Amino acid sequence: MAKKPRIVIIGAGMAGLTAANKLYTSTSSNDLFELFVVEGGTRIGGRINTSEFGGDRIEMGATWIHGIGGSPVHKIAQEINALESDQPWECMDGFSDDPTTIAEGGFELNGSIVEPISKLFKNLMDFAQGKLPEDSEDVCYYNFASKGFKSNGVSGKQSVGGFLRQGLDAYWESCKNRDEELIGCYGKWSRKLLEEAIFRMHENTQRTYTSAGDLLTLDFEAESEYRMFPGEEITISKGYLSIIQHLASVLPPGVIQLGRKVTRIDWQPEGHQKSAEMGNGYDSRPVKIHFVDGSVILADHVIVTVSLGVLKAGTCCQDDSDSGSGKEALELEKLSDEEIIKGVSTTVSSLLKSNTNNSHDEFCNGNGKSVEIFESCSSESEVRFGKVLKTKWGSDPLFLGSYSYVAVGSSGDDLDTMAEPLPKFENGHVHVHPLQILFAGEATHRTHYSTTHGAYFSGLREANRLLQHYHCVGV
Repeated sequence: MAKKPRIVIIGAGMAGLTAANKLYTSTSSNDLFELFVVEGGTRIGGRINTSEFGGDRIEMGATWIHGIGGSPVHKIAQEINALESDQPWECMDGFSDDPTTIAEGGFELNGSIVEPISKLFKNLMDFAQGKLPEDSEDVCYYNFASKGFKSNGVSGKQSVGGFLRQGLDAYWESCKNRDEELIGCYGKWSRKLLEEAIFRMHENTQRTYTSAGDLLTLDFEAESEYRMFPGEEITISKGYLSIIQHLASVLPPGVIQLGRKVTRIDWQPEGHQKSAEMGNGYDSRPVKIHFVDGSVILADHVIVTVSLGVLKAGTCCQDDSDSGSGKEALELEKLSDEEIIKGVSTTVSSLLKSNTNNSHDEFCNGNGKSVEIFESCSSESEVRFGKVLKTKWGSDPLFLGSYSYVAVGSSGDDLDTMAEPLPKFENGHVHVHPLQILFAGEATHRTHYSTTHGAYFSGLREANRLLQHYHCVGV
């Protein structure tokens, strides 16, 4: 009796469990495969990790459904009733329709200062992402974007950060003859300082969206390829982990193996068939997976779903130049809980009104030199946080980062290259053992990288690749 093809999936995150779910539930593949999911950690979910803090359900990793229109994650959440919960959850109220902007010293900013810069930033990012202006009022802002584009270097080697700054400079140049006097009292803040601070606030928010430590490292051309689903962005009431648990629930006991850290993968590249070994040690299966405890698994196909940070570190089979974990994130992970509490408490306190008539000489920005100023103020200007729950995605050897972005000098072509199976199909030659190593994960999706739905799509892609290889019907 012929042996079933053995498929081993490395990583029990969104991509890995989506692939496993598809392979196991495909009606045309019943009893066709021997399937295993090996996970180096002690839990499933990967960069999805729902926890609790202060009695509320919070996300330590993936948090948002980025657009509900057409999102497979939103569809699953609806099907399993994960969008309703009696327990409070992170960002359950979404975004405020009328946010308040406060500058250090407790100054609430007038909309006439905030709105033009916020609109400028939005239109600059829309331009970078290839979106057209929605109305005639946006056209003037697109002129600033166009000037930023023209003065930002050679096409294909530009950064999003450089482009944004050129657009801001063009805006300031257009306003050089305006009245700089501010309506209202803002202490030592000038109009230009406030505009710079507002713009930087949006830049910092954009950094969290992209995971780039510096927008100067984010490739401008690739930004226009990135796609989001339409509709509102929401969080999942019962936690993102509910999606993962649903995907894993169909798999029989024993399929998912936790605590199985992979150290090396041996495979048979073109021209290295090792026929002698195939009968002794490889048992006619071309791939050998080595684990940290010295054990091995032989397989016909392996789907590698580890993060780009792990791939770049050489922990697994492939390398690329897209991204890693930012220095800023790594420095934050090194801070003690007390250091974080002190820094956050000081920064938040700097935004509250004090009884000192804002007479201090310098802005705080969490700077330790200014801490005493706020500690000496009345209790109205002091905030003291008491508890910290922090992540360590950047330093955790199983992840080495949060999610990917396309760096300057890289392109969407690099993402496509990372999605190519090994051995590569060249010159029409069919390898005797095709599709030995396959790659999935958000960093392998050209237009939806950095997202859970990108990881989901990549898992489906590789599962379908194997199903088609075995001529499964209905794929």
